[in-house]
Amino acid sequence: VAVDENGTPLEDTNVQGEVQQKLDVVCNAIMLKQFCGSSKGVIAAVASEEEDVPRGCPDVMGDNAFAAGDYVAVFDPLDGSKNIEASLPVGTIFGIYKCQPGTKPTEETFLQRGNEMVAAGYCLYSATTILVLTMGSGVDGFTLDPDNSVFLHTHPDIRIPSSGPIYSFNEANFHDFSKPVQRYLDALKEGSSSIGVRSNARYVGALVADVHNVLINGGIYGYPGTRTNPQGKLRLLYESNPMAMIMEQAGGAASTGRGRILDVDPTAVHMRVPTFLGSIDNVYELDQFHQYYDDSAESIGGI
Repeated sequence: VAVDENGTPLEDTNVQGEVQQKLDVVCNAIMLKQFCGSSKGVIAAVASEEEDVPRGCPDVMGDNAFAAGDYVAVFDPLDGSKNIEASLPVGTIFGIYKCQPGTKPTEETFLQRGNEMVAAGYCLYSATTILVLTMGSGVDGFTLDPDNSVFLHTHPDIRIPSSGPIYSFNEANFHDFSKPVQRYLDALKEGSSSIGVRSNARYVGALVADVHNVLINGGIYGYPGTRTNPQGKLRLLYESNPMAMIMEQAGGAASTGRGRILDVDPTAVHMRVPTFLGSIDNVYELDQFHQYYDDSAESIGGI
């Protein structure tokens, strides 16, 4: 249970209607200050998954000297926070977009397609702390050396295998998935998919941890739409787009099941999309299942 400094349980919810753990609030404040305060003249505005609307850096820092900047940042400060009490992995996700020259950032500035991002990355907090980063020319990984407080370049030019045996879905929702997704998962478990082997289920419940496992070992991560949440639960700006850029830059693919994630036109800063990330052969086959087995009467998501 999240508590305040006096031990009183916290029941605050974020804009998504989710109960905020105390560490969510702390991480959000740190990320806001770091993006705005550590990059004077670079980042002009920020949008957090934990807040209702984007904020200009002068508002974050309380100083108009931080108004200048050619970029805006989007981020999920603490992905998988429900894992905290069980000491399971959590992470941070971020993406960077360029502003139009000579303009002041507004909410519209953040509503850019993912293919307009100039950088994206995530930090995985687990047995080690790993930073995975792309600036549009490949993907590199860095591991924190806690003794010297520096990140070491431990994973140069990360490339995801073209196919892999891991699938990472929350199968508790299996009967609420669309028919194409159900058929695809059945094929993975039966060994009748194009990868030719029975796949292994791996699901931690934190996007960063599950995607990192797929990135290193190959396979597919999925958070499809369900009957109660037809667009899924992942936010396009803060989660799906940054992870999609990383996957594509590592030689993988990222899809809504009906198209490339990075080509989706955002209509709101907290817009959600069905999300499939992973090896190019696995994701392509998932898309083919949507094409050949979809039934408009049972379709979920529509993106």
